[in-house]
Amino acid sequence: MSGDDGNSAYGRKPFKRSTAHFTDRITADGRDGWPVEPGRYRLAVSRACPWASRAVISRRLLGLEDTLSLAVADPIQDDRSWRFTLDPDGRDPVLGIGFLKQAYDRRETGYPGGVSVPAIVDVPSGKLVTNDYQQITLDLATEWTALHRDGAPDLYPRALRDEIDTVMADVYEDVNNGVYRAGFAADQETYEAACAGLFRRLDLLSRRLAGQRYLVGDTITEADIRLFTTLVRFDAVYHGHFKCNLWKLSENPVLWAYARDLYQTPGFGDTVDFDHIKRHYYQVHTGINPTAVVPLGPDLSGWRTPHHRERLGGRPFGEGTPPGPVPAAEEVPARGRP
Repeated sequence: MSGDDGNSAYGRKPFKRSTAHFTDRITADGRDGWPVEPGRYRLAVSRACPWASRAVISRRLLGLEDTLSLAVADPIQDDRSWRFTLDPDGRDPVLGIGFLKQAYDRRETGYPGGVSVPAIVDVPSGKLVTNDYQQITLDLATEWTALHRDGAPDLYPRALRDEIDTVMADVYEDVNNGVYRAGFAADQETYEAACAGLFRRLDLLSRRLAGQRYLVGDTITEADIRLFTTLVRFDAVYHGHFKCNLWKLSENPVLWAYARDLYQTPGFGDTVDFDHIKRHYYQVHTGINPTAVVPLGPDLSGWRTPHHRERLGGRPFGEGTPPGPVPAAEEVPARGRP
């Protein structure tokens, strides 16, 4: 998620998702010059951002907390980029910078596409390595395997990759990106097309998930992570703020149960900060919410209620095990939890 065009521009010009400019990969063989090494890299995220949340969830599920450190930005970015004002003295304690833009500038000047999260920074040099939000999690699952925890799930199983890729492509176009195309639409026709496409896809996903616990196969995969990060934000911000309001997630029995199932799975809900989510969307997107007033609702208590999805079978972690407790320094504050 990037704020490079100025927060007041949201909803006032045609929306186009920026492509990642820095697409180097961190791999086991280091073919791009960035080998997988414990402690070398830092993952910069915002808990408000669904694209960054994918990486946070994957990191937790795979047990990479001690290997890939985490920098959490303030959810209220400004036109200078994501800020580390949650840290003492307003600087990230590992990178020593106040704005993520500084890591981008150390890598390249005059780069296109703005400053986005997730981003992985090389700690020794302070330079950005990659902001390729589509590839980062796939590489965590497949290139970082030597550093995975014992019992880590296979989030991108080779035998299912074609099906996972197909599902993820549809989810990206109509759901992950669809909510933004609706919310940032600058005219009625664009909004209606995006909103209609979003709910058509949600209806299809609901039918798919009515008879199976997870999107592909009988275990959690990358496809579930990518759908979850949009669903968990749906009623809190997309339904009202982005006008995606044909119905609420909590009004769709299948998708609501599916989302609660994942939320209650270790590695998912324990990374979600509803306070960061709401304050970011309603206070940063001044082009569509000029008062910056943050609503009190919705009631979040439903996220803890029984989902009964275990009746469909499935093995959340396959042959693996759940991740351990959240590191104390990474726990979501009470105000961000149901």
